[in-house]
Parts: sequence; C-alpha cells; structure tokens
Amino acid sequence: MKISSRIAAVGALAGTAVLALSAPALAHVTVQPEGEAAKGGYAVVDFRVPNESDTASTVKLEVSFPADHPLASARPEPIAGWTAKITKAELDEPIELHGQKIDEAVSKITWTATGKGIEPGFFQKFAVSMGALPEDTDELVFKAVQTYDDDEVARWIEVPQEGEEEPEKPAPVLTLSAASEDGHHGSGASEEPSDDASPAAATTTADESGSDGTDTTARVLGVVGIVVGALGVAYGVLAGRRRTNA
Repeated sequence: MKISSRIAAVGALAGTAVLALSAPALAHVTVQPEGEAAKGGYAVVDFRVPNESDTASTVKLEVSFPADHPLASARPEPIAGWTAKITKAELDEPIELHGQKIDEAVSKITWTATGKGIEPGFFQKFAVSMGALPEDTDELVFKAVQTYDDDEVARWIEVPQEGEEEPEKPAPVLTLSAASEDGHHGSGASEEPSDDASPAAATTTADESGSDGTDTTARVLGVVGIVVGALGVAYGVLAGRRRTNA
C-alpha cells in the first residue's frame, strides 16, 4: 500500500473518532439541574435543545410538566429572542405548600421564538426555577415537543425504561437527589427563591454554557492532537522504510 493511501486511511479513522466524541453531546432534548435538584426543595434546571436539522431553525419548544408529581411553581429565565408562556391546570386533589393549600399546578411551558430561533449547528438552554420538588420519587419526566420553521415536529415524549435500550425519541428526565439528614434540601433550599435571585441564575447559566463549550472543545482538540502526532510518527516510519528499500 502506498504511503499516501495509508495516511489517508489513518486520517479517515481519526475523523470518525472525533465525530464519535462530539456527536452525542447534542443528541436530543435533555434536562439537567444547575447544581443540585434535591427532593422537597427548589432548583434551577436547564432544558438543553439542539437543532438537529441541516436546513431549518427551531422556533418553538413545549415542555409538559409531570401530572403525577405536580409542581406549583415554575419561573422561566428571560431569554433574548424568545417569549415564554406558563400554562397551569387545576389539581384533582390540592397539595400543601408552605402551609397553604394549592389547587393548581404548572402543566406546560411554551417558548416561542421572536427572531431566528435556534439555527442549524447550534443549541439553546432554557432555564427554569421550579419547585417544590416532590419527595416521593427519584425522577421527574418532562415530555418535550420541538417545532422547526419548516413545520417539522420532533416529539421527545418516549419514557425511558430501566433495563431497556434508550428509545429513539426519549423524554427529558430530571434525576432528584436526596435531602440531607439535617432536614435541609441541598443547594435548592426548602423555600421558593425570591425574584432577587434571578440575576444570579442568569450569571450561572452563562458561566456553565461557556464551561460546557470549553470542555467539549478541549476534548476534541486533545483527540485531534493525538491523531496528528500519530500521523507524523507513521509518516516518518514509512518514509524511512521507503528510503531503506530504495
């Protein structure tokens, strides 16, 4: 095999490795807490929405809240270029929150783009402060519907089952952590955050977004560096053999 052919083959494998590393990072709509989502407390969580289309932009996101574990409060963080609408529904049985009976809970939040939305090759984080988180479950399922400007709709509504392969369109699942033994509920605290906390939440979101991008870039560049080094060694060895044979 010619030296150029061997180097091309190694390069192809390197490209595959880089794609395998970077692609899963933005595979589907997910939900992650900023810090900790402790049972019984409040937490800020991020719904991370990738744009999987090569030609269309995401212009709407609808997130349905779990009816089996109702949440009385949900406050979306303002996002430039988007509007947020909170829909509530009456509960069959009222729940008690901070000594008061609550007869309605959040059923859905709908974000609608007022500008370009999420363009191809990008993703967006939608932050929400929510609570009080239930104490009788380990996770919350949020079904999401993503709409593109070409009218294509991606329904992330399939509930993952333990012991089974991940479904093709999995719903975002928020894992809850246990409350501490002293009765506190971790970083989320046991009471609803005040409006004064909003700027801090916005700062945290921006910082974590930059951190996520930096980590991913560092990993990809690390793989590329290793591959380039390997190509250099391979080229040197093959060139040495060629000179010897000559």
